[in-house]
Parts: sequence; structure tokens; C-alpha cells
Amino acid sequence: QVQLVESGGGLVQAGGSLRLSCAASGRFFRRYAMAWFRQAPGKEREFVARITWIVGTTDYADSVKGRFAISRDNAKNTVFLQMNSLKPEDTAVYYCASTPVIGTTTPSQYDYWGQGTQVTVSS
Repeated sequence: QVQLVESGGGLVQAGGSLRLSCAASGRFFRRYAMAWFRQAPGKEREFVARITWIVGTTDYADSVKGRFAISRDNAKNTVFLQMNSLKPEDTAVYYCASTPVIGTTTPSQYDYWGQGTQVTVSS
């Protein structure tokens, strides 16, 4: 089993910043990649960013490029999402997830998920 626990969400004004954390534990937690997804009310879950554990290769959704940065601390088994220049449309529940599949950003190919953390951006 892999356990993922997110933290760092909250309420912020447009233009502000937040940093999300995802602590991983359990067996085989260092799988191929970790990613952040988000889901707004009435919308499908969408990919935000991902990072590979070993090399640290990153990938971003176009909507967050230049504003968000994903990183990892292998010693602490933790992945971060630094979110800058936040917009009201970034409001969603943010989830971290783990996958053994190379190169995927498809939610169905991520098999371990955290409980989610709410991010609300006011205008």
C-alpha cells in the first residue's frame, strides 16, 4: 500500500501564492512519478503537473505553465506544488497521486491518491 497525504491548501486572494505538500509513505512509494491533479465543482479531474522520482523530469498543463512549479524532496519522500499568480479559475480540490506508468497524465493510470486539499482563490 502507498499512502499519500496532502497539506497546504487554503484561501488566498488572486495574485497570491500557496505551496502544497504531498507526503508519501508505505511500500513501493517511489514509483515512477507523482502528479498533482485538481477538480473544480461540476468539472472533471484534470492534470496539473507531474514529476518523476528518480530523474526529476517535470511536465505541466498549459493552464499553469510559468505560474506553478512541482518539485520533490527524495529524502523526505515529499512532493511540492508551488503555486504563484493564482487566479480564481485555479479554485479546486487538489490531489496528489502516484503512478507506475511511464509518461502518463491520465487520471485512470494513477492508482494511489491522497484525500485532497481545497484551494480557493478569491477575486
